[in-house]
Amino acid sequence: MAFVLEIPSISSTINGNKLNLTIGGIKAYNLDNLYNRKGADEHFKVFIGFQNKVCCNMCIWSDGYTGTIKARSITELMKQIFTLFLEYNIENQLTLLRQYTGYYLSESQFVTFLGRTKLYQYLPVQEKKVLPEFMFGENQLSMVARDYLADEDFSRTDTGDISLWNLYNLFTGANKMSYIDTFLNRGLNASQVIHHLTESFNKNEPSWFLT
Repeated sequence: MAFVLEIPSISSTINGNKLNLTIGGIKAYNLDNLYNRKGADEHFKVFIGFQNKVCCNMCIWSDGYTGTIKARSITELMKQIFTLFLEYNIENQLTLLRQYTGYYLSESQFVTFLGRTKLYQYLPVQEKKVLPEFMFGENQLSMVARDYLADEDFSRTDTGDISLWNLYNLFTGANKMSYIDTFLNRGLNASQVIHHLTESFNKNEPSWFLT
């Protein structure tokens, strides 16, 4: 059971792409204990963020997503959802998304990044702990590599560079093939990884994903 509600009256444009505020969520049956007695906590995942109308990609942000809502009644569920909405900062997300348009990976940096993301899956647990989490699998990475070359809206430039905005949309586009129980978590992870790259450029600090 899932729902998505679009609010087109609250929108913005980034790099020519119209973004509409969107609210959605799912009943997380995979987190429920189906053998619990009646009245036990049920689990939900809820988000508020922006949908890119060019491609219907979802832009999910940390303060606009709760993946562990537990509730025993509609009243309790609504209270937690309203708390999420009140804590969500629209302008903060849009400001950070706009930053993505100002940074680019060269072709060689993109290739390094893609190779590192594939390597990440096989790192020892202790090494992963000091790195940003990366939740995308082989199928999604193959789609990102393909669309880097061929996507109509978010592919590389003529010189092989790709903006972090375009790279972000390649990941959120690939994420649409994820199962519903991982879709929201991976959507959030896409923003976390690209934000990490943005911060590495802002602070002029090396990122493991690019070295």
